[in-house]
Amino acid sequence: MSKTTAAITGIYGWVPDTILSNADLEKLVETTDEWIISRTGISERRILKGEGRGTSEIGANAVRGLLKKTNTNPDSIELLICATTTPDMLFPATANIICDMVGLKKAWGYDLSAACSGFLYAITTAAKMIESGTIRRAIVVGADKMSSIIDYTDRTTCVIFGDGGGAILLEPSSHGLGILDCIMYSDGAGRVHLHQKAGGSAMPASKETVERRLHYVYQEGQAVYKFAVSRMADVGYEIMTKNGLTPDDIKWLVPHQANKRIIDATRIKMNLPEEKVMVNIQKFGNTTNGTIPLCLWEWEKQLHKGDNLILCAFGGGFTWGAVWMKWAYDSN
Repeated sequence: MSKTTAAITGIYGWVPDTILSNADLEKLVETTDEWIISRTGISERRILKGEGRGTSEIGANAVRGLLKKTNTNPDSIELLICATTTPDMLFPATANIICDMVGLKKAWGYDLSAACSGFLYAITTAAKMIESGTIRRAIVVGADKMSSIIDYTDRTTCVIFGDGGGAILLEPSSHGLGILDCIMYSDGAGRVHLHQKAGGSAMPASKETVERRLHYVYQEGQAVYKFAVSRMADVGYEIMTKNGLTPDDIKWLVPHQANKRIIDATRIKMNLPEEKVMVNIQKFGNTTNGTIPLCLWEWEKQLHKGDNLILCAFGGGFTWGAVWMKWAYDSN
């Protein structure tokens, strides 16, 4: 009997309508379109505006689109994991809120926090539950409203991040398709270089933390860039060599959209040409947990059953990892 694996059987992405361009940022901080593009590859990003609109809205829109597109009965979904760095609130989980918003009455769910690697962590977790036979249908959401924790007076971070996300449907496969291997890492020593200082139990919110602007993303750009280039490239290469894959075997590299230079370093380490790499950072920026599902959503029509995909990510924490999968269906 063939081994049961977890396969993606549907994908849907969602981004807000409001566009924040490099020209807009030139009016907020001392920067230029040329400077931003040369260092990040980003031209614009999407922003979710409006009072009371959180990450759950991004996730719920993605899940609604996924259910409709795949003609899936909401009652058949047993699990929803939401990978996010910007939950609506500390509790309840944004996953629970999404389930309520879209009518998933028989699914249990929770949030998973691993910064930009969270979506890969969540895929790996859900896949193992399907492989074990614990569940048969799961939805994994990767979504973030990064604008909620970005300081738009800090040019080192405000040019990078945007809002958006996507959702995938995972189901069992016994045909050698789906998620075939994963490698995940973390190193808590890296937290000093990329974090949000206040708002947690170690430094609860207070008048002082707000006045000192400690509720925004803090990033030491050079240190993060150095680690991201080496770790994301190394884990992509590692999963290829571990499974005896050559560059010719790989149809697509699906990298976390952190920075175009980091993406290029990863593909070079894996000896892949540019035409095999999914890149949409120029129009969405870094949506943290949303980048990889947004790539899969945009490239879905170019994916074919049996295609080898390598998914790679690096995030704060530090966290990083890679997933090897064979795409499970031909898109219409």
